[in-house]
Amino acid sequence: MKVYLCSDFASLIEKSGVGRAQVHQEMSLASAGIEYTLNPHDHYDLIQVNTVFPQSVCQAIASGVLNKPVIYFAHSTQEDFRDSFIGSNALSPLFKQWLKFAYSRSDLILTPTDYSKGLLEDYGFKQPIQVMSNGIDIDYWQADDEEVQAFRHQLGVRDHEKMIVSVGLPIARKGIDDFVQLAHSFPDYKFFWFGELNRRLLPSDIKELIDQAPSNLYFPGYVPREEIRLVYQACDLYLFLTREETEGIVLLEALASRAPTLVRAIPVFKKYQDGYDLYKGRNLRDFKAMLSLILDGKFEDLTENGYQKAKEYSVEANGKKYAQLYTELLAEKNSMENTRLGQKLKRF
Repeated sequence: MKVYLCSDFASLIEKSGVGRAQVHQEMSLASAGIEYTLNPHDHYDLIQVNTVFPQSVCQAIASGVLNKPVIYFAHSTQEDFRDSFIGSNALSPLFKQWLKFAYSRSDLILTPTDYSKGLLEDYGFKQPIQVMSNGIDIDYWQADDEEVQAFRHQLGVRDHEKMIVSVGLPIARKGIDDFVQLAHSFPDYKFFWFGELNRRLLPSDIKELIDQAPSNLYFPGYVPREEIRLVYQACDLYLFLTREETEGIVLLEALASRAPTLVRAIPVFKKYQDGYDLYKGRNLRDFKAMLSLILDGKFEDLTENGYQKAKEYSVEANGKKYAQLYTELLAEKNSMENTRLGQKLKRF
């Protein structure tokens, strides 16, 4: 069995959650001994598509014509397309129609959470929809004290100073507005937003927000995976104030890193127990009240619980699920083909 993991425009998606999901899929398949290729010209038995670019959809259609099982991994929804770049809200209805066309080219739709599955079910697909986490490489998200201290000093954070971080595109959906407000409210703490988006794609209000950020808020831009590992380890608090996600791979990374974590209480995070796996707030008022209490040690340390929760979504666990899923899908496809062949022979 050989799987074609289809993701187009690799350099474009590298900095996104879809890019990270692709890497995790490769790790998951490797852990289960499943052969895969990234080359469309290689022989493969089934295709798993991650991107919704036109050529990706064409690959799904072509594989279907060749009677190869087609899986579409639904990372995107209309809901998480909104509040991203200039014109995204106006374009979101058209984007939904495109997603419906793309995902319906498959035999099976995968999506990371029960929440995103519920959204997709409302789109009216005839294909079955199953939940499959993007997964997390638990062992990778570790660092020793020497690495952590060197990284903090590199960022100009002194031993006694508090370092609050967030990771993602600096857009309204990710909560950049509340993050900036928190930096204004806590001038004695150092805030870092890791991640970037071409300024030409940012709405004017977000550009203004970033340009007028206080002096204790830093924007290092995009940093590679090797450095993000140190970001989580070095921080005193990880803030994930996103308003919409299909899963949120960065949250799994933070929990796997045993980073103290505060998130916005949104439906996709229902699987995380507030006050046990991590802490949740509903709005800016909550975040302001909870931030200093967490940093001052007034709230219980939940990092070990969060780490154990992240382990449930390891790439090894995903690999076993993929092996079973692919085996069943190939068997079902072969059975259908044999039935069709039998019906043709009866006509002669």
